[in-house]
Amino acid sequence: MGEFQQEWTRRTFITTVTGAGAAIMLNPSLTWAANQIDPRIAAIVAKTMGIDTHNHIDVPLNAAELPGPKIDLVGEMKKSGLLAICMTFAVDYQELRNPGVAYDRFINGLTAMDKTLESSNMKRAMNLADLRSAHLQHKPTVIQSVEGAHFLEGNLDRLGVAYSRGLRHLGLLHDHDASVPLGDVFTNPAQWGGLTTFGANVIKECNKLGILVDLSHANNETVNVALKVATRPMLISHTGLDTQLGKNENMAKMMSPRLISKEQAKIVADAGGVIGIWKHLADTPLAYAQNVRAMVDVIGIDHVCIGTDTKMTPAYGGKNGDKIGVGTNETWKDQNAGFYYTVVEAMLKTGFNENEIGKIGGGNFCRIFDAATAGHY
Repeated sequence: MGEFQQEWTRRTFITTVTGAGAAIMLNPSLTWAANQIDPRIAAIVAKTMGIDTHNHIDVPLNAAELPGPKIDLVGEMKKSGLLAICMTFAVDYQELRNPGVAYDRFINGLTAMDKTLESSNMKRAMNLADLRSAHLQHKPTVIQSVEGAHFLEGNLDRLGVAYSRGLRHLGLLHDHDASVPLGDVFTNPAQWGGLTTFGANVIKECNKLGILVDLSHANNETVNVALKVATRPMLISHTGLDTQLGKNENMAKMMSPRLISKEQAKIVADAGGVIGIWKHLADTPLAYAQNVRAMVDVIGIDHVCIGTDTKMTPAYGGKNGDKIGVGTNETWKDQNAGFYYTVVEAMLKTGFNENEIGKIGGGNFCRIFDAATAGHY
C-alpha cells in the first residue's frame, strides 16, 4: 500500500455544524459534502479539466412535451467536480417509422437542451478556447453531442444546421440502423460491409465543418475504414477492454459485444484517436481506475479518457415526480463525493500521478477536440 493509500485509510473527516456542516443543514441537497474532500484530491480536480466524453441528459423529443422538466444541471456538475460533459441524447430509443421523425426528434432535443442551458445560465463550449475560459472562470459547461446520425436521413446539409445549433460532437452510430445507413453497428448483424459511402461523406463533412466524430457503436470494419477516411483524430467515447469483464457474469455477457480488443484499441491509438472508459463492468471506483489502467497499459497514457455512459441528471417521472434511476454522482454504492473527486481518488490509489490524471481526466480529449474544431467558431 502506497503512502497516499495509507494516509487516506487513516483519515476520518468529521463535519461540524460550522462551515460545511452549517451549509448542509441549510441545504439538504449538499449532504454529499458531509465527507470532506482530501486537499490533494481537491487540488487535482481544481487544476485539471475533468471532462466526461459521454454523458446523457434526458430531454423530451416530442414538441408537445417541450420544454421538459427543470433539472439542476449546474448543481450536479459542480457536485461532480467535472468541468464539462459531452451532453448527448439519441433519437432512436423509440422506433423510427416515418420519414422526418428522426429529424423532428433531433431538433426538439436541441431545443429542450437550449432551455435547460438558458435556465441554468450555461453556455455550450464550441472549441478548446471555450473550455479553457470556463475552467478559468470555474463555470461548468457542456459540449453538445448526439448519439447516432439518424437525424440526417441521407441529407448531408443537415450537418450544417446541427453545427449552427451548437453540435460539436457527433456519434456516427447508435443501436439501430439509420434510414440511410452509415455503417455496421457492433451489436447488430453486419450487412453494410463496414462504413457506407454516406457514412464516409458524413465524416468528411464533419472534418470540414469542425465537428468531432465519435465511432462508438461501430464494428471493427467500420472503425478501420473511418480512420482511413478521416483527416482529423477520432474518438471512441465509451467502451472498455474485452479483458476487463468484472465480476457480474450476466452483465459481462451483455456488454461483451460493446468492448474493444487490445489489437483494435491499438489501431485506434495509432491513428491518433482517444478511447473513453465507461463505468460499466466496474462495481467500485477502484475497479474503474483499474480498467483505465488496463487500457493505458495497452495504448499509452495519451490515448485514454473518461466516457461514463451515465446521466448527469437522473430522470424524473411517475405520479409524484419521483427520481428514476441514479445520476453520475451516484455511480457507485456508498459513493461519498462527486464523480470526478471519486475517480481522482481511485486513480491516485492505482498509481497514477497528477500529470497522468490530467491527461486522462480531460487533456487527451481536449487535444482531439481542438484538432477537430480549431479554426471554427
